[in-house]
Amino acid sequence: MTVWHWVRHGPTHEKAFAGWRDVPADLSDKAAISRLDAALPKPALLVSSDLVRASSTADAIAEGRTRLPSRFDLREFNFGAWDGLTFDVVAQRHPVLSRRYWEEPGDVAPPEGESWNEATRRVSRAVAAVNKQHPNAEIIAVAHFGAILSQVAVALGDDPYKALGHKIDNLSITTLRFGQSWSIERINHVP
Repeated sequence: MTVWHWVRHGPTHEKAFAGWRDVPADLSDKAAISRLDAALPKPALLVSSDLVRASSTADAIAEGRTRLPSRFDLREFNFGAWDGLTFDVVAQRHPVLSRRYWEEPGDVAPPEGESWNEATRRVSRAVAAVNKQHPNAEIIAVAHFGAILSQVAVALGDDPYKALGHKIDNLSITTLRFGQSWSIERINHVP
């Protein structure tokens, strides 16, 4: 059985959409980083999104773990033209589309961005590749809110709208197990 411990990167303090925009994480809370590190298995394989907020968080907990190369396909959802805009500005500029994006996730995409389904396929391909290369491993994946929720939806067999109801805090752990099928051990555990 392969166990995935999904960790959401450290806080960015962004008040706007931060998809593929490369914004740093605030990793100054050393006690929180220490608690996170202690709550995760050692030894384990450690992989992250290639965005700095995830890769720097992974680097902060890398000791005693085998660091795999960062992966583009574990990035946050691509918010396209919305990246860097606040939610109220997006709602003002695209009132119907922005509402549909959250209320009817699936094939609805922001301008120049990707839909929930496109992002889920991207992240799922990364998970399948790592599962194939490292069967029966303990894997810590430092990623993003959307990437983690996409895999929660896959494991639960839920539609995207239901998955969006789950909270994924910064520096939280969501543990999924993969054998013949997916099962969920915990969602949004904050050590």
